[in-house]
Amino acid sequence: MDIKLDVHTHTVASGHAFSSLQEMALAASEKGLELLGITEHAPSIPGTCDMIYFRNLHVVPRSMYGVRLMLGAEINILDIYGNLDMDADMMSKLDLRIAGIHSLCYAGGTKEENTIGMIKAISHPLVDIISHPGDGTAELEFEPIVLSAKENRTLLEINNSSLKPIRNKLDARDNNREILRLCKLHEVPVILGSDAHISFDIADYGFLYPILNDVEFPEDLIVNVSVERFLNYLKR
Repeated sequence: MDIKLDVHTHTVASGHAFSSLQEMALAASEKGLELLGITEHAPSIPGTCDMIYFRNLHVVPRSMYGVRLMLGAEINILDIYGNLDMDADMMSKLDLRIAGIHSLCYAGGTKEENTIGMIKAISHPLVDIISHPGDGTAELEFEPIVLSAKENRTLLEINNSSLKPIRNKLDARDNNREILRLCKLHEVPVILGSDAHISFDIADYGFLYPILNDVEFPEDLIVNVSVERFLNYLKR
């Protein structure tokens, strides 16, 4: 695939990543990307930036080294009710809003309860993408999630970092295969995400390609191959 964008990345501002914003943008340019999203962790993740960081994103140019930038946040789904750790007023100021479940700050429940909570986040009018729904952090029912993503025009991410052996996410491969199978069945677009925490990992989807091939997932349902396709799919 001719990859044009990666919109789930983190800089040193997230507290546990290792490249600056400019280093990330330069690496994206060198890799031939047209669009880079930088989505720092929202405040419930230990060590990340304070809310004032997001409030001041207006000072950053939205183009560097020939790459368009979208600056936003990876917001935490906190519980089975779909509550988020960033309010709508702050979210509305961002270029891009990803929401996801992280074990450090998620109060989970049953499989059914977790699914209901994620669907509430999917249906939030300001959420653009759900990060790593298949990583196994919460047990989920995937078909209702896929159908809700289609109804609400919210992209489900297929996350490369979750598949790295060192992450020890034992269910991630099978879960992502099932998500892709259902998205293919229901004709629901997906987005590939590197979840890069260092510039070298931008647009690295190497662990995802074998799964995409296994399920014969159609390229026309992958938004990373076209900036126009990605931007047109966003709710706004």
